[in-house]
Amino acid sequence: MTKPPPAPPLLRDSRKLLLGTADEQAARHVEEALRRMMAFDADPLTELGSAHDADPQWLLPLVMRAGHLLSLRDHGHDHEIGLLLEQAQALSQDAVDRERIHLAAVAALAEGRWHHACRLWDELLLDQPRDALALLWAHEWDLVRGDTVQLRQRPAQALPEWDEADPLYPYALGLYAFGLQENNLFPLAEDMGHRATTAPGRPVPWAVHAVAHVMEMQGRCEDGAAWLRHHQPGWAEGSLLAGHLWWHMGLFRLEAMDMAGAQRLVDAHFSRPALNSALRRMDAASLLWRMQLLGMDVQACFAQLVDAWPLGKDEAGWHAFHDVHGVLALLGAGEPGRAEQWLGRCAARAFEPEDVRRSNHLPAREVGLPLMRGLLAFARGEFAQALAALHALRPQAWRLGGSQAQRDLIDQTLLAAAARLGGHPVGRALLNERRLARALTPLTRHWAQHLQIDL
Repeated sequence: MTKPPPAPPLLRDSRKLLLGTADEQAARHVEEALRRMMAFDADPLTELGSAHDADPQWLLPLVMRAGHLLSLRDHGHDHEIGLLLEQAQALSQDAVDRERIHLAAVAALAEGRWHHACRLWDELLLDQPRDALALLWAHEWDLVRGDTVQLRQRPAQALPEWDEADPLYPYALGLYAFGLQENNLFPLAEDMGHRATTAPGRPVPWAVHAVAHVMEMQGRCEDGAAWLRHHQPGWAEGSLLAGHLWWHMGLFRLEAMDMAGAQRLVDAHFSRPALNSALRRMDAASLLWRMQLLGMDVQACFAQLVDAWPLGKDEAGWHAFHDVHGVLALLGAGEPGRAEQWLGRCAARAFEPEDVRRSNHLPAREVGLPLMRGLLAFARGEFAQALAALHALRPQAWRLGGSQAQRDLIDQTLLAAAARLGGHPVGRALLNERRLARALTPLTRHWAQHLQIDL
């Protein structure tokens, strides 16, 4: 009896990492999907589908698809994610160790155990620092968790092990640039961002994003707008970051007190049909709230946003950052009753016994819910109560996740509350902090005038 021919050897990727497939076509599709994910291209899923078609017994394309859908933070994908993870689990017995770790991490994400997922990726990167997928996903979920230290630390520990000729190296450098700026290391962040964006090859939108953050945090609104315009061909079409970089452009317009420019951006990029993703809707709520604080009438824009946002029971309480933006949208649309109901649903989720194991549990209870209550007080005109609530939680705001620029919304609301109280000491303190950190912009002058402070 003749023996069956030996199985073909498993392949390695361009970073010498063992893959769970012997099919070269499948491996090529996964490598291209990984590049697209690191570039924040809108569609890595077509390549992952082709990889699965080429080797249906390989679990990594299924895990990558599930992980990508989770990163979109849209609950409309929950059913598909569950099916993908079931399929991958059925194939896991014969999988290579690295890919089983990715499966375990993505399964933890799906259960809301974000800290555990990042710990798994940390352990993997200690052994295999060139695992680009682990580096990318841990970075994305560090941002969700507000883990500023790891945003910088993890890429710093891995990058020296990379070959600078690797086509994915500029994308990894962009991750490092973003982590640097979140740790207020602005000159080095800008330098790394420039290195990434000037490297040969395709555009690196995350590095563009990192430098935009530097310029936002330094009050360089005209530099920032020019930077985004210069790189616009590389991010405005076909990029998952397009909406968020238009949001940054909106922040630069507001820093310059260019209200008409901000409104044009909203009309073009934060109105229907653009409001078709959770990330775009949160950016819209954030930008519109800032505009409203500055006296602009954007209630109709908020109403359109609320109409596009499925703020149902299943959406509430998944992530405090998302919950807060839902409250902003409802309050801005002039629906305080619905905002109270939304807050109630978020609170009910946070106090369910099974919620304790989720990474969002304590941030929701200790930061998200008090913040939403403070925003409701602000909307009711109870400015002293709102100011006290928001100022008390400010030192813990990082636990919401998101970036410093995104959480600056809390300071903007505090400045508005202080101004409405006729000039509160908290307003002066925040303005002083702002003056030392940023250029003296028209927005800073606006708040000084409304706080009755001479600059």
